[in-house]
Amino acid sequence: MRVKDMQIPVQESNLLEKETILSVKGVKKKISGKMIIHDVSFNVQAGEIFGFLGPNGSGKTTTIRMLVDLIKPTAGEIKICGHNVQRDPEEALRHIGCIVENPEVYSYMTGWENLEHFARMQRGIDNDRIQEVVAIVGLEHRIHDKVKTYSLGMRQRLGIAQALLGRPRLLILDEPTNGLDPKGIKELREFVRMLADQGMSLFISSHLLSEIQLMCDRVAIISHGRVLAVGTVDELVKQAGTYVVWQFDQPEAGRQLLAKEQDIIFVGNGEHRIDESILAGLQDALITIMEHERIPGLVEKAVHAGIGVLSVQRIAPTLEELFLKMTEGESIG
Repeated sequence: MRVKDMQIPVQESNLLEKETILSVKGVKKKISGKMIIHDVSFNVQAGEIFGFLGPNGSGKTTTIRMLVDLIKPTAGEIKICGHNVQRDPEEALRHIGCIVENPEVYSYMTGWENLEHFARMQRGIDNDRIQEVVAIVGLEHRIHDKVKTYSLGMRQRLGIAQALLGRPRLLILDEPTNGLDPKGIKELREFVRMLADQGMSLFISSHLLSEIQLMCDRVAIISHGRVLAVGTVDELVKQAGTYVVWQFDQPEAGRQLLAKEQDIIFVGNGEHRIDESILAGLQDALITIMEHERIPGLVEKAVHAGIGVLSVQRIAPTLEELFLKMTEGESIG
């Protein structure tokens, strides 16, 4: 079975018990006669961190621009807290905070002055609310300094503070870890989880597989303007199939024993994406894809055949492995 033969269906987890904050149904976008976004559908639930994963140019930012009414969809429906973005944009967008690409801040002003400036554009935002969002993002000690003295991570936090001014139900972050060092990425991840724990929904667009896997509850994978799969990271990884790595004292006899079994796929060198450090020291290891429930029975068969099982390991594929299987190797960060 070749990688491209795998069919992984688009599916949603059963989250009916939670309120739907963002609903996207059948959204399409045609630009200059070319269909850029094809029938995109997904939901984001209350208190959920939802990842939107795809390589640069896959349609992530175009989709986000439709979510916040910067461009109109050619077809389909977008609702935020039950309000249609196309028919009732003012009410729908009242529930959103958004940073698309880089935060818009003024370097010659202090952080506080920036927030005052953006607060004047909204109703009901007073100094108490500004102080509240400053505390939420942890900028209390630097908020009265000029933004030009801020690190990239601090600018990112100031941008998030700006997006939180209007008490949104949904926070949209487009590539939020771009340019951040490992410490800044870790801090952002912890901050995002804190907001979700407080009941906010977060929609995070990224091309970084590792960060999406660590940060998000569920993920939609997009490629060439099409959503290929939606689900929890665990659900999607499980669909990709778990590797089972065998080490026998008689490698060839072990291979022959496994080859007689149905529905066991051998994976050759270069066909898997298991970290080589995991395989280090496993001489003549056989890498297979199979149902892990079959392992005890196969161990017993090997023992009865006089073949020693030196080790057997289950290794779950990463989200990167899933993406590559679904897109036949399309590059992603």
